[in-house]
Order: sequence, then C-alpha cells, then structure tokens
Amino acid sequence: MPKWVLAMRLTGVGFFIGGAIFVGVVGGIWLDGKFNTKPAFMIVGLIIGIVTAGLGVYQMLLPLLANKQVKGKN
Repeated sequence: MPKWVLAMRLTGVGFFIGGAIFVGVVGGIWLDGKFNTKPAFMIVGLIIGIVTAGLGVYQMLLPLLANKQVKGKN
C-alpha cells in the first residue's frame, strides 16, 4: 500500500474522531437546551461520542492491522 493511501486513511480516522465527538457534544447541548438539564446531556453526548469514536477507529484500523500481520508472516 502506498504511503499516501495510508496517510489519507489516517487523516480520515482523525476527522472521524473529531466528528463523532463534535456531534455527540452538540447533540447533548441541543438536548440540554430543550429539557433545561445543563450539562447532563452534554456529558452523556461526550461519552457517547468518545465511545463511538473508539469503536469506529477500531473498525477502521482493523484491516490495516490484519494486512500488516499477513505481510509480516511472508
């Protein structure tokens, strides 16, 4: 795999992390405004965003790690 392809995948991972956390926090802030529960939903949204980011990164990097292990055995 060319290095630029790996760099683009890792850039995508970074954007995914930022996006997942951003959406969770903004959604939480919106719900806090609707139900007047500041900062409860923002904290819940942050936690959901972090968990989503972690699981998504794992899924995105799994093929790269599997590819690396196969190449290492040859």
